[in-house]
Amino acid sequence: MSQVSLVPILLWVAALVCWGVAVLRGPRPILQAFVIDRLLRYLFIFPLGLLGLWAFAGHVFFPERAAADIGWSPSPFQFEVGYANLGLGLASLYAAFTTFYARVAVAIAASCFLIGAGIGHVHDIVTYGNLTSGNAGPILVTDFLTPMAVLALLLVAARRPRPISPDTLALEAEAEVARRAMRSYREALKKFVKE
Repeated sequence: MSQVSLVPILLWVAALVCWGVAVLRGPRPILQAFVIDRLLRYLFIFPLGLLGLWAFAGHVFFPERAAADIGWSPSPFQFEVGYANLGLGLASLYAAFTTFYARVAVAIAASCFLIGAGIGHVHDIVTYGNLTSGNAGPILVTDFLTPMAVLALLLVAARRPRPISPDTLALEAEAEVARRAMRSYREALKKFVKE
């Protein structure tokens, strides 16, 4: 197994270690919502965010090495794949520290990309017998494991009520003021029309 193929494993380990530390140092009593939130945060940081940046660097700056590790010939498409990884990596890092809904959006995009890449690796194994570690190793596992774990955690998190943000509360208050004003105007208009 090449050193490059260890990166997905190491990033998963880093996510789990950081999650464990966060839960151990977190508030007591330990709430399920906190445990899920922190696991999601570290999955977005490491196996999605940093792995995306790592894949970007490999495909864009070291395309021959990246292609060789996968068992492919270098291709101009690596440039495009690299920048797709950059976008997903940066979006994942952003989603790690923002709202549930940002996480859902990034998870959908990342899942489509990673599962598609995983299917491509399986096809390469079945069709061409490509068992290189960059094609049939840990990256193949994480191409399916990461989106499945993130989507499952998001489904569990979705069952919990979302806290309402101050911006949402302010918007609802403004909407209520506008509704009252409209009722007042309608009543005034009815009186005016009757007279």
